[in-house]
Amino acid sequence: MNVREAVLTVDETQASFLDQGPSLIERAARTAAAAAADADGVDRDARFPHEAFDVAREQKLLGVMIPVEFGGFGASIHDVTDICYTLGRSCASTAMIYAMHTTKVACVVRHGHGIPWMETMMRRVARDQWLLASSTTEGQNGGNIRASAAAVDHAGDTVSLVRDATVISYGAEADGLVTIARRATDAAASDQVLLALARDDYSLKQTQGWETLGMRGTCSTGFELKVDCPADRVFPESYDKIHAQTMTPFAHMCWSSAWAGIAAAAVTRAQAFIRKAARTSGGQMPPAAAHFTAAKMSLAKLRALISANIEAFSRAEHDERALGSLDFQSSITLLKVQASELAVETVMHAMRTAGLSGYRNDGEFTMGRHLRDVLSSPIMINNDRILANAASSTLMSGVPSSLHD
Repeated sequence: MNVREAVLTVDETQASFLDQGPSLIERAARTAAAAAADADGVDRDARFPHEAFDVAREQKLLGVMIPVEFGGFGASIHDVTDICYTLGRSCASTAMIYAMHTTKVACVVRHGHGIPWMETMMRRVARDQWLLASSTTEGQNGGNIRASAAAVDHAGDTVSLVRDATVISYGAEADGLVTIARRATDAAASDQVLLALARDDYSLKQTQGWETLGMRGTCSTGFELKVDCPADRVFPESYDKIHAQTMTPFAHMCWSSAWAGIAAAAVTRAQAFIRKAARTSGGQMPPAAAHFTAAKMSLAKLRALISANIEAFSRAEHDERALGSLDFQSSITLLKVQASELAVETVMHAMRTAGLSGYRNDGEFTMGRHLRDVLSSPIMINNDRILANAASSTLMSGVPSSLHD
């Protein structure tokens, strides 16, 4: 069998698998319906969205990216970002949890082939619908995930690690964890490895709570993370490659898609407000109708920005050189900054469209939860940090000589 025949066989298997049940977008819609029904309670009580993830597991959404050969759907970046967007329109916390899970799954899928433990994890995610959490923020590093304090301690065929994990989103609910650490006790802070852990490989002791303005259902509490596990939980590939080729692209594309979903939900409510106001006033537009136009324009820019980056990644996803290029790295890094700012702008325009009706917490056009949730976007990995770190690379990047370069 040649390569083309092998690819066609996998594609046919995937198509056959999906033909047996609902499409991915139908599965996402069912999960989104459960998330929407529970969103206010999740926000009010700052609790994990159990109902949404019970349905997500029933719909096999947690394993969609796993290759068909390991029991998944072999979903693409287009598929999973669409799911993030769909969930974001219903419940921001559900969407963000799914986006973070997807990023960790992508690391295992893209860098775990041929490694028995990583392939076992893929099968467990697909078969048992494991939810993978992330531990990247540490101590007082302020989200600088390219420098680690905690180090992996090697002892024969086992490794151990103690990490001051100031944020592990939904850590208490996860079935596994992906974390970063220094390669060894004598390694530099930037000489890092990635570990993919099952729940039996580590223990968590809570050190901080999670009483926040928005994204309350992500339950991003702090823990002391203690790891004691077989050495095969450590990826052989250095983290700098995984970070550039997978971690950053998937995080920024999936997060942005979730934020776009929140923005779209706010615009939908603003549109409903405008239509109702026009009906009750004989077709006359309310005073703030111009803000609705601005909200629609901002959302269109946000969606176009995300789509352009997804297309760029799709063209380069198997090309290490292209993924490591200055232009791609600058674009995918700044996607997070641009998308988060546009999402906040969109929700603000939507709220101003509805005025007091959007500002209230007890009406059909309320957007308080949407605004509180989307305000997290410029803060998680602070935009100021990203812009400061990107200054040198953007200075070195050339200015395009045509519209199509």
